[in-house]
Amino acid sequence: MDDHHDSAASAPAVRVSDADRDRALGILAGALAEGRLDVQEHASRAQAALRARTADDLGVLTADLPAPKPTRAERAEQDRKDLAEWLAEWRYWLGGLVLMSAVWGVRCLQKGELTYYWPVAPLGVWAAVLVAVAIWPRHEGGRD
Repeated sequence: MDDHHDSAASAPAVRVSDADRDRALGILAGALAEGRLDVQEHASRAQAALRARTADDLGVLTADLPAPKPTRAERAEQDRKDLAEWLAEWRYWLGGLVLMSAVWGVRCLQKGELTYYWPVAPLGVWAAVLVAVAIWPRHEGGRD
């Protein structure tokens, strides 16, 4: 007998939270606004969403609907997060500049002369990548 298959089939369904129901209601409201659902079907699905106990119950109600497009506020929030991450990368670059310059400086002191500033190559490539990330177009369908 295959006990593993039986236990997987009898595993309890994941219960949903109020936030899960709210997300499903948001998808349904968006579909109504776009004309994908008529008023009666929206009302029926919304009532079922409020009664839903498991993720499967909610999934059935929204499976045939596209995910809603992010709102202007959600896009603005994502843009702020992206900018914060990009600025954090520049702080790491600055840390790399300080560290590599210190190594170069110590080596120059050991030799007693100024040598070629080798950190220019890795720092230049790193900076070029950061600039490319800032100007490279993003796909509208999703994040990287």
